[in-house]
Amino acid sequence: MTQAAGSELEERVPGRRWTVRLDAAGRGSAAVRVSCSRPACAEQCLPSAAVGRAAAVAHLKAHLRAATAPRAGAYCACRADGCHTHLPDTGRHARTEPWRCGGPVVLAVLTDREGRWWQAMECCSWCAAATPGAKTAATSQTPGPQLSERPAPAAPGAGTPQFSDRQVAAGTGVPAPRSAPVRRRPPQVKIAQRVIPHDLRPVTLRDELVELGDLFRAYQQRSEPDLALLADLHTRKASAFAAWAEATGDTRLRLDAQRAEQAATAARLQHQQRTGLATSSTEPDSSDPAVARLLTGPAQWAHARSVLAHVTDTAPLPGPEARLLVVMLTLRTAHTGTGNLVGQDLTGLGLSEPEDLVAQLADSGWLRLPGTPGDLLTSRPENPTPITVPSLVPDDNKPGPFTFGKKMRPKLSGWAQRVVSDKKLRKAKTTAGTRLLALTLATQTSASGLLGPGGTGVALDSLAALCPAGPGELQHLVDQLTAADWLTEAAVTDTHLTGRLTERILPLTCPLP
Repeated sequence: MTQAAGSELEERVPGRRWTVRLDAAGRGSAAVRVSCSRPACAEQCLPSAAVGRAAAVAHLKAHLRAATAPRAGAYCACRADGCHTHLPDTGRHARTEPWRCGGPVVLAVLTDREGRWWQAMECCSWCAAATPGAKTAATSQTPGPQLSERPAPAAPGAGTPQFSDRQVAAGTGVPAPRSAPVRRRPPQVKIAQRVIPHDLRPVTLRDELVELGDLFRAYQQRSEPDLALLADLHTRKASAFAAWAEATGDTRLRLDAQRAEQAATAARLQHQQRTGLATSSTEPDSSDPAVARLLTGPAQWAHARSVLAHVTDTAPLPGPEARLLVVMLTLRTAHTGTGNLVGQDLTGLGLSEPEDLVAQLADSGWLRLPGTPGDLLTSRPENPTPITVPSLVPDDNKPGPFTFGKKMRPKLSGWAQRVVSDKKLRKAKTTAGTRLLALTLATQTSASGLLGPGGTGVALDSLAALCPAGPGELQHLVDQLTAADWLTEAAVTDTHLTGRLTERILPLTCPLP
């Protein structure tokens, strides 16, 4: 019977096959080439892959419309490829075994997942069903001859072959092809580089973690920071991670929750420092406007006050003009004892005799210049004058009077330059004493701008040490600051100077602790 099966198979015609391919037309180009396995079909060159795929699908559909129905007398086109339906379990490429095929002949269509080729072929319904991703486009009207070593049991519709491993009810149509297996994993959702399990319970906790992850990623895309919002996000994260640790027993999550609490506290404190909002429990609903200060934190404010205190103790010359010049030169050379200076840095301070004052500092040994004071006053930004303050040069036995680093020094120097070069102070042509008082009062205010600790005013004895003004001169300096929209509600008593810095000056202030 096997010989009979072989002879009958040889009488059958081979199944037809069309293959349409999509290939790149060349390197460095988006163009693609569409080709067909039929010799009569010419290649097409198209500008993009999307256009090429549409053309390839249309070309294959044209072949299917033009082709005749599947021929019942054809054997499987997949036989030439040695598909697994035609291979024995030994794995060796053996002679085609006709009893492994069955059912009517169909036109099956399949493609690869990447969309690089499309194929239509004539094969039996069983081979179509055994090919992953194959779809049946047409079925022959009369089932092709089926050969089997073992006769099928008689039953209604005995024309359909029956197999012990695959039972098909009589009268049913073509078996549905098996779709290609698609492994779909649930998308991974992360927060702080931790994957949120898709089966985490309770669901409300998982939803909170997912939302927090999205909010943190959105915050990172902001062009400007919002420390209040960041503090709230860290607070929610601390609560959610604590609940996550409780649900899973993971100690690392509990540590992450603690770090989130610390981050929330730090962000909230930094926000209060930058905006100047009241932090005491007696003013929880302070309506003071937010202030973006030039120096942003208590450490920087303390460094500014330390420079003024150092100059108060070590100034080599008396008088407000000498004091202001020493402050500015100290800020220029604070880190290494050396710095660069140009004439404009001195002429913009309101000094009456800048050249003479520089000469006095050089003669006292406090300042060293490579040339004359006149050379310093005429120097320009493209050719600055290097200066040295010997008392600020650190050595092995004397590290220096200040604790801030080289990155902090230019911030402090820029802050002082902004204060003494205020537009209204310059326009009013205020004296160096007035500008020194302005610089001093900027470091002796509360967060809301009131003078002195707690807004009680600045003691006159401490103010005289920081800003040496002659008897009766303080009132004149205060009047100049009031006229320059620097001070408001100012009053000089026997012991204190009270008042408030105007709102426009608040960004230049260094609030007291």
